[in-house]
Amino acid sequence: MTLKGMFPPIVNAIQRARPVVKPPTAYELSGPILDEEVDEVRKLIEEHKQSWPRTGITLMSAGWLNKVSKKAFVNFFAYSPKGTTFLTSKDVSGMKKDANFSVLLYDQIVEEVGDKHIVQFITDNVRAS
Repeated sequence: MTLKGMFPPIVNAIQRARPVVKPPTAYELSGPILDEEVDEVRKLIEEHKQSWPRTGITLMSAGWLNKVSKKAFVNFFAYSPKGTTFLTSKDVSGMKKDANFSVLLYDQIVEEVGDKHIVQFITDNVRAS
């Protein structure tokens, strides 16, 4: 069971013991708890990045289509022995999906990551339309 699923029963149990206890609102929880989670994820990503000069990375991409908005996206990830890190998502709607498209798109990501860290590229062969 997730924390989200456990939260209502926990609050109910507290309220049975002390009926005046009111659970925090989603807004109250989202501030400090969300901030802590964001900091934790940033630290984890930084740990991954620190290992890249030693281990190198596999730069991976996967295209997908949002069926509701009809927008096409390509997600980029860095894989290393430390784990997989999400890098970015690019909106590629309306772009011609040819070899130049792939080169330009990868060139942007390589510049952000640093070419000296990349050992190989892996991309899906299904293109988002």
